[in-house]
Amino acid sequence: MNYLTRKIDPLRGGGISLKIRDLRKKIKRKIDQCTSLYFGIILFYGQISFKKYRKLKSDLAQIKKQAALSDIQFPITKLYPCYADSDDEAGVIRGDYFHQDLFVAQRIYINNPIKHVDIGSRIDGFVTHVASFRAIEIFDIRPIHAQVQNITFKQMDLMNDNPELTNYTNSISCLNALEHFGLGRYGDPIRFDGYLLGFENITKMLQQGGKFYFSVPFGKQQRIEFHAHRVFSLQYLLNIISPHYEIDSFSYVDDFGDFHPNIRLPLEDLIKTLNCKQNCGIFELTKK
Repeated sequence: MNYLTRKIDPLRGGGISLKIRDLRKKIKRKIDQCTSLYFGIILFYGQISFKKYRKLKSDLAQIKKQAALSDIQFPITKLYPCYADSDDEAGVIRGDYFHQDLFVAQRIYINNPIKHVDIGSRIDGFVTHVASFRAIEIFDIRPIHAQVQNITFKQMDLMNDNPELTNYTNSISCLNALEHFGLGRYGDPIRFDGYLLGFENITKMLQQGGKFYFSVPFGKQQRIEFHAHRVFSLQYLLNIISPHYEIDSFSYVDDFGDFHPNIRLPLEDLIKTLNCKQNCGIFELTKK
């Protein structure tokens, strides 16, 4: 029998307090049911494990209890569980972009060129690293509208010949960008030989004796994975590089994301021993 139909014995008293207490129990039960349903949905969709689910309920109860004792108004407005983060390391310090962006930026800092130009590299990685200590000019086929200190931008398709850029700079970089030229991924026209056109035009931009920091994916099988990128064989890269450049150093990031800097053995020997699906090769070159 619910409290609305229950007869109250006037000799026992407490009729009103019993009604309030029963109402509170009903409300609390409904809230618990809704909360359990929400947690159940989270659990069902695999956002957290059952162990994390129980911890989330416990942690939520603790912070609500602490909030009730505080004078600070800081309401809990929604549940946004992120318990997977507690199992991760403090940060990601592996992978192609992490290693190459940091390594090449450090090399540019050491070499301290008069002018440095970048072609299509990652803005929120390599370009940001370099811009933290010097000016950098970047060329890309896509537009950039934001203006940032130390970064100058020009929208340009480097598959096209640009005579006004001949001998433009004594330092240039193109990190994990040339493999995309001519595949249409970034709105560029389809050109099977787009990477060769880009390589030739970048070489024209660089002054004799200048440095070229260059990286692309390489693997045992040379291929196009359309329209994401090309993967080059290391021997083919050496063939297109050697007529124009001296190789100052070669480093690579392997299939597991580990960095191998400044490989000392001859690259011809490395080709024979290295069996990889898609590594990232990083060259520091000097134009002949």
